[in-house]
Amino acid sequence: MTSLNGKVAIVVGASSGIGHATAKLFAAEGAKVIAGARRKTELDTLVGEITAAGGAATALAGDVLAEDYAAALVRCAQRTYGGLDIAFNNVGVITPMGATTSIAVEDWRRTLDTNLTSAFLAAKHQIPALIERGGGSLIFTGTFVGYTVAFPGIAAYAASKSGLIGLTQSLAVEFAQQNVRVNAILPGGTDTAMYREMNASEDAQEFIVGLYPMRRLATPEEIAKSVLYLASSASSFTTGSALLVDGGVSINRT
Repeated sequence: MTSLNGKVAIVVGASSGIGHATAKLFAAEGAKVIAGARRKTELDTLVGEITAAGGAATALAGDVLAEDYAAALVRCAQRTYGGLDIAFNNVGVITPMGATTSIAVEDWRRTLDTNLTSAFLAAKHQIPALIERGGGSLIFTGTFVGYTVAFPGIAAYAASKSGLIGLTQSLAVEFAQQNVRVNAILPGGTDTAMYREMNASEDAQEFIVGLYPMRRLATPEEIAKSVLYLASSASSFTTGSALLVDGGVSINRT
């Protein structure tokens, strides 16, 4: 079953894209949602959409690079809804693309801090709260890039997201006996604002779509359904996994 009735879920990166779609899906499946991101206006709009549909959600804006924010999201879940059962940390940034030998160290550090250190900070505060509830599901957003496929010009992004898989596996082993499951979702190309920013030209978009045997990208809602699987009891024996949801791009050679 994928129902989340009675569950409390943090969704970070909920202001747009995969996080936005997942927050709405979680709420539709019965979860009470704490929606986090930097952009308060977008979060408030999301909460309005969820509550108008009969769901429960609260917004808390902040910076994922701040440990205080990671702690505040957990406190918000506990004070507003009584605890925490699920956390989806959907964070990702790509710094200016280019040759690795020309990457500024500041851009390298910002990418690793945003994509990897923020995940550590989130887990540091979310895991104790999950344990208090008798266990739960912790999910990160990784990528197939740097895992099954490599592209030139995005070394920092690939390194940070590969590191996230290692963090996922380590946490899964460390907290398995406390009934905390830890997994990473590895989306393929998804029609989000970040994708369109990276592939602004028509030629770039045609090239990317051509890599996929399905000859299309995912929608955020499609990725959200796989996140729901990892959040729910349907994946009760799944932990430490890097779940590819990439439309077959990792195996395509045509």
